[in-house]
Amino acid sequence: MSMLSISHLKKVFTKGKGEEKLLAIKEFSLDVEEGEFICLLGPSGCGKTTLLRIVAGLDFQTEGNILINGNKIAGPGSDRGMVFQEFGLFPWRTSRKNIEFGLELRKVPAKERQAISQKYIDLVGLKGFENAHPYELSGGMKQRVGIARALANDPAVLLMDEPFGALDAQTRNLMQKELLRIWSETRKTVLFVTHSVDEACFLADRIVVMTARPGTIKEIFPIHWARPRDRASVEFAALRKKILAELEREVNISATAITGSGSGD
Repeated sequence: MSMLSISHLKKVFTKGKGEEKLLAIKEFSLDVEEGEFICLLGPSGCGKTTLLRIVAGLDFQTEGNILINGNKIAGPGSDRGMVFQEFGLFPWRTSRKNIEFGLELRKVPAKERQAISQKYIDLVGLKGFENAHPYELSGGMKQRVGIARALANDPAVLLMDEPFGALDAQTRNLMQKELLRIWSETRKTVLFVTHSVDEACFLADRIVVMTARPGTIKEIFPIHWARPRDRASVEFAALRKKILAELEREVNISATAITGSGSGD
């Protein structure tokens, strides 16, 4: 049995008083094994974030099923941890208190909360910043807090929505390496949304390329190379080129649908 099983997922949004319907995702099916690192790629508006929110229990599908370890998702739960692009930290809380937030909601005793938060403070490299507030942290450090907060509840699946999208290129590359280090130590199952082909090729066990809206799976690219991966290698460049070509076709379809003329944005 797969850790995460998404079958025949469909999502329809209703817009306005006239109940205009927008088909966002159609016939999306994917099985993810325990400990697997999956990256989702696709044109803007193809439903990547919507899919992640549905898996998180923050939104609901119109049709289809999602199972984690054989259990249906009925809403948010501690078996899933979400890391957002916008960090989503509470500005009045320290790093430690942000990390402990979910534990507090679950009424975990204070001594146990501190032990758990310290474990993940050490894991993500926040030692020395435990008592810092978000305004005192860099973008990379804020995202470390976000990752530690998600891991503190010991989720079965880690959901990441463009977590490094707001970072500069140098910090982004550093955080990708740090994420792989953390993943290698925790072996969490990861579903990672990105717009960067380079990032997906560097991180993923499998890259799932989605079609233009309504989003479904266009192609899946498995990657069997050992980590760390050399971005300058011939095989890395060849895979990146192949995926970019697939994405370009879907982006053109998306642009045509929006403009009605086949031109770009």
